[in-house]
Amino acid sequence: MFINRRRKELNLKIVYYGPALSGKTTNLQMVHAKTRPDLRGELISLKTREDRTVFFDYLLLELGQVAGLTPKFNLYTVPGQVYYAASRKLVLQGVDGVIFVADSQPSRLKANQESLQDLQRYLRELGYDAQQLPLVVQFNKRDLPRVLPVSFMRKYLQLNGSTPVYEAVAVQGQGVFDTLKAMINRVVGQIQRGGI
Repeated sequence: MFINRRRKELNLKIVYYGPALSGKTTNLQMVHAKTRPDLRGELISLKTREDRTVFFDYLLLELGQVAGLTPKFNLYTVPGQVYYAASRKLVLQGVDGVIFVADSQPSRLKANQESLQDLQRYLRELGYDAQQLPLVVQFNKRDLPRVLPVSFMRKYLQLNGSTPVYEAVAVQGQGVFDTLKAMINRVVGQIQRGGI
């Protein structure tokens, strides 16, 4: 969180985290496409020739007022590929909340688990209390055949009962805004409880 008192702005950082090809970039693309242009910035994306995110995707959203300040939500994704670990950790610096995007296919269960464990480790290394940092989980790709039940995925990923979980089909926009709204509410709620 960064407060610019002169401009009366509250800058908040939300990071979409998850394994490769889980739908992190698709979430940001959908948010960008469905948000009024006067409320969002440009979507900046760095990709490889194979259309995979190399470093991050970035989108700025402006919504409402918090304690007399205009909140600006800076949305980032991290590259899911394992060999970009340093980039993922770098993008997490200064984070105010994390949306973990999990792939609902059985073949991706282990990748989801490893990615969530990496997230928790990086947060600890950066000095965050992973139990206090707002976290929302999105189980994406729910339209595919034979996806895992939500209850099984929640148990396998060891998510406690207070962690909000949303089902999504990001390529169709289903669940994308529900997930983001839940995260924004958690981040803003935490700030209001702590005072600005």
